[in-house]
Amino acid sequence: MIPQGFILDLLARVDIVEVVGRYVALKKAGQNYLGLCPFHGEKTPSFTVSPNKQFFHCFGCGAHGSAIGFLMDHRGLTYVEAIQELAQGAGLTVPQESLRSGQEAASNRGLSEVLQTAADFYRRQLKESPAAIEYLKSRGLTGAIAARYALGYAPDSWQALKSAFENYADPRLVDAGLVITGEENKRYDRFRGRVMYPIRNRRGSVIGFGARVLDASEPKYLNSPETALYHKGQELYGLFEAQEAIRNRGRVLVCEGYMDVIQLAQAGFGEAVAALGTAITAHHVTALFRLTPHVIFAFDGDSAGRKAARRALEATLPVIGDERRASFVLLPDGEDPDSLIREHGPGALEAELSRAHSLSQWFLRCIGEGRDLEQPEDRAAAVAAARPMLESMPTGALRMQLVRALGEATKTPSQDIETLFGLSPWRRLPPARETLPGGEPARAGKKVESLKRRLLQRLLAFPGLAREFNAQIAALAVDGDADLDRQLAEVWRAGTSAASAHSGAVLEALSQSQYISEYRALAARDLHGEDDEGLAKEELRAGFVAIEEERVRGEMDRIATEDMSAPARERYRELAGQLAELKRARTGRPTVQEPLDKHAPTR
Repeated sequence: MIPQGFILDLLARVDIVEVVGRYVALKKAGQNYLGLCPFHGEKTPSFTVSPNKQFFHCFGCGAHGSAIGFLMDHRGLTYVEAIQELAQGAGLTVPQESLRSGQEAASNRGLSEVLQTAADFYRRQLKESPAAIEYLKSRGLTGAIAARYALGYAPDSWQALKSAFENYADPRLVDAGLVITGEENKRYDRFRGRVMYPIRNRRGSVIGFGARVLDASEPKYLNSPETALYHKGQELYGLFEAQEAIRNRGRVLVCEGYMDVIQLAQAGFGEAVAALGTAITAHHVTALFRLTPHVIFAFDGDSAGRKAARRALEATLPVIGDERRASFVLLPDGEDPDSLIREHGPGALEAELSRAHSLSQWFLRCIGEGRDLEQPEDRAAAVAAARPMLESMPTGALRMQLVRALGEATKTPSQDIETLFGLSPWRRLPPARETLPGGEPARAGKKVESLKRRLLQRLLAFPGLAREFNAQIAALAVDGDADLDRQLAEVWRAGTSAASAHSGAVLEALSQSQYISEYRALAARDLHGEDDEGLAKEELRAGFVAIEEERVRGEMDRIATEDMSAPARERYRELAGQLAELKRARTGRPTVQEPLDKHAPTR
């Protein structure tokens, strides 16, 4: 991996406004810059670039990230390629030991060349195979759509690829998954007598193949094995071809198979993609949300399709944000997108899309499936089934709404569900120095978890403040919300690892964190308007004081209700003194604490 220190140093030298400005016309608007989003069609600028935070965010489609992320999304570069391009422009050299070794990098380039050569060979062979052409015609495909997706044919021969390569013994053929070595080191082609579907990455390079037989033999589909270039849990079929349509239509259709994608594209739904012989993963969904704010899953209406749709829901919940949408379409039983369009035309599919389940509707349908919600036992089972789904979600308005919907469906107060699951909806802290009419600090009424989340947001906005609150972060108790404590510690470590850290650099340093989606969403919220580091510092100071006040009050509560001994009464008096000091510490600063009724032990 590339050292995080190098990435932080690189992003400290790079100006995201300059990088984005090469591709987007930006206009100064307060502290930030505005422009038309390059990732979806819009007439009113909603694409915001912050020079202070070195971070971009589109309030229309939800795309966001650092300069590295922008080049990856806009240019289709890999992570390493984006870093190399930025480093070259900044006059830096990426540490060679952090990149793949020269041999490995050359090997990967070699695999790409081998796979492209094979794809070209298969495409030529399709023209020479009447049976394969007739099969594609029987599926309703035109020559134009076959050319767009570079369809081909692997001859029904053990070593057909011999005619495509000078050296059939080249080990790269095995490494690329094209050739299998059997007993006594005998080699033979993996794909024989099959229609070939090249799988391309976002830059258009062939990384693998899907292959289908022409008859009823098994296996019907055969895919490339995992290789150095091909990881099926990370790639989507048709994404290269669909990128422009996804941005223009403001949505993406996720279906189940290669032919569904191609048939949809031919019918005018060029925004279609499919998973590659595996269930939809959170990695897939995250990649799609970087292109569009609306992901539509369109699966067959049979039991396998319903199962795939439920897995898609489970993959979506951890990475969806309040500004994103997911919809779920289950086609009529016995139909798939391919058959529906061929038999009833494109309008039939558009009609099904118009009747799509929203994420909340599909969530409730999944947890209620097979249960009678008029029965208390089944309602309890539904609540239990919902728990892992809700716990996987980033804290925000959408999770809060799903909790409320679950409460209504199961006749359970949403507050009881939040208490049972330990969930606490995100809330914004009150404005600085907010007071009641009598001049006393306002009662914030915030739980510790909400306080911590707001503090996390301010640290993401101003990572340079992390050093000033070392002691407070180290002293945080872990008995309230362990995840939030870990997140605060993660952001603190990232913020203190560079001399001049900003939001974009810290988010890039945290790109492999399990919490990265939530970090990005929190960082984006601070781009709405003007921001002030001084106020953020005061808010952090007041927040840490408020958390400590809550801890002290909690201990006083426990003593008052559980322990009446003389040592306990003495400890209560010590805590009362600490509480008074904490109140004095925040005098004249933003107040975020919630006064609680306390009753000292008297016996």
